[in-house]
Amino acid sequence: MYTRRDFGKAALAAFPLAAAFAKPNSKIAGVEIGAQSYSFRDRPLDEAIKAFGDVGLSYCELYQNHVEPKLKGPELKKWRETSAIDTCHDIRKKFDAAGITLYAVSYGFRENFTDEDMDRPFEMAKALGVGIITTSTHVSMAERIYPYAEKHKIKVGMHNHSNLRPDDVARPDDFAEAMKGRTPWIGINLDIGHFVAAGFDPLEFLKKEHEHIFCLHLKDRTKSGDNLPFGTGQTPICEVLQTLKKNQWNIPAGIEYEYRGDDSVVEVKKAFAYCKKCLA
Repeated sequence: MYTRRDFGKAALAAFPLAAAFAKPNSKIAGVEIGAQSYSFRDRPLDEAIKAFGDVGLSYCELYQNHVEPKLKGPELKKWRETSAIDTCHDIRKKFDAAGITLYAVSYGFRENFTDEDMDRPFEMAKALGVGIITTSTHVSMAERIYPYAEKHKIKVGMHNHSNLRPDDVARPDDFAEAMKGRTPWIGINLDIGHFVAAGFDPLEFLKKEHEHIFCLHLKDRTKSGDNLPFGTGQTPICEVLQTLKKNQWNIPAGIEYEYRGDDSVVEVKKAFAYCKKCLA
């Protein structure tokens, strides 16, 4: 029989275990704040998942290199054919156990991909349980991507950078060209920092194209291109988040840590604190 004293000891012993399974919640004022796991590229997947919990983030866009092993050529191709789907199922279980919602995975579509290569990322996305693939690729690749996106009913968000080269995704017109006749399956993964560095206004673009924006990358850059801590550059992070809050647009906003700073967990914590302040 348990005495009151025994019960107290049992409760104290159980408390750390309960605390260890506390789930993060980073939905602030209706806005889903998460991170691209690229922010934790300095550590392997299991440690990156722990980092999400340490920061308090409950939404993740998964970095391709946190899914695929560091293999090249035929070895990587074989892994994709034989092990990718099981690995993705296992990864999803890990995120579920940690209480972190996977909403997207990044994957680079290349011009030399075979039809099988084009199909595999969509099968992986389904195994991960996500409805969005974000991709850094060329505008012209949208034509090849679209049939697979439509077939699998997985949305593909074209990711922008700040290089204004032909066929790169950087300008509003580049997004428009990629989406032409291909919505709702081809859309936008808007990096608001890169958009500023390319010379454009992400706030006005968000207001105009929010129905086609699948998710955001949050970073602070200047018009001259520098990556800086949140709140010290020229990117209207607060205004963007306040616009999401005001309109209750269901667009996940993922922190992407790219500047040179301290430990990645420390820097992402600072970025998340800034986002919370913006939404207070």
